[in-house]
Amino acid sequence: MPQGPSLAPAYSFLRACRSEPISETPIWIMRQAGRYLPEYRAIREKHSFLEVCRTPELCAEVTAQPIERFGFDAAILFSDILIPLIAMGVPIEFDPGPKIGTRIARRGDIAALEWSGPSSVAHVRPVVKAVKDRLHGRVPLIGFAGAPFTLASYLIDANGSKDLMLTRSFLSRDTEGFAELLDLLATATIDYLKEQIAAGVDAVMLFDTQAGWLPPAEFTRSAAAPAERILREIPKSTPTIYFALASSNGQLDAMRAIRADVIGLDYRVSLSQARAILGGSRSVQGNLDPAVLLGPPEQVVTRAEAVLRENGGRPGFIFNLGHGIYPETPVENVELLVSTVKRHRNSAGGVL
Repeated sequence: MPQGPSLAPAYSFLRACRSEPISETPIWIMRQAGRYLPEYRAIREKHSFLEVCRTPELCAEVTAQPIERFGFDAAILFSDILIPLIAMGVPIEFDPGPKIGTRIARRGDIAALEWSGPSSVAHVRPVVKAVKDRLHGRVPLIGFAGAPFTLASYLIDANGSKDLMLTRSFLSRDTEGFAELLDLLATATIDYLKEQIAAGVDAVMLFDTQAGWLPPAEFTRSAAAPAERILREIPKSTPTIYFALASSNGQLDAMRAIRADVIGLDYRVSLSQARAILGGSRSVQGNLDPAVLLGPPEQVVTRAEAVLRENGGRPGFIFNLGHGIYPETPVENVELLVSTVKRHRNSAGGVL
């Protein structure tokens, strides 16, 4: 196995995923490649969002930007959770956020979704190869997908209610139809993630950002169960991360049955309580409130140190935000966050 300082962060991230003892606290942040970076905005002035996602050299450039600027310990493929839906024939525009052209209103609408297997996402392999070449082994690459419930909510609520009223109503009146939709989306997601793994990603993450709207029992049936079906299909050699914006103890308890190596924590969750609920051997990721990065520098340091202190140096911890970074975030605060985490891991072995 190759050694050297330039590869140490890669090993710390992957080892933290497996809850192995390490002396560093790896850090990366959700949406770390994106609108808060001036170099990203410069590329987007010339190219559309989907063009960047699907063009190997552009995706490689954007994915690597935060690694080269901040020295994060993992890269995440620049893409969007809705890419498989586009491949299924759903009209979606990004301006800058997603605008969905059609919605699933009843069970009969599901038949319009067409998934042709891995060929539906033929851009994945050349894109991942280009990204891996650009990273040149400096850090591991995380692939990702949206979890079935969250994808279903985009299809049903489309550009509608914020509390998923339409999705929850569909689920209530047609449980079998909703299950049919989840099954189709799970199949597509398995193919999509397997393509990413075959192309060389080092870990995969499932985003279930809408699942927090479900009560615990429904969370188990409609979010955790289809996510678990996907995770069973991922090779054990590939670390897996499951992230839901879900803050209740009942939802966290339901996540215990999800066999992801790492559970990503919402910023509204107590890290120590989550560890107690999930079990001591489960790795966790999180969970600084991204709004902290909009505040004064001293608050960034104080709150980051509080997260590190709450973890208490236990293995199986990856520092991240508890949701994606805001586009308005000052670059200087991200630099300060990374240096704070790295300073503590270098001087104190990751223990405060």
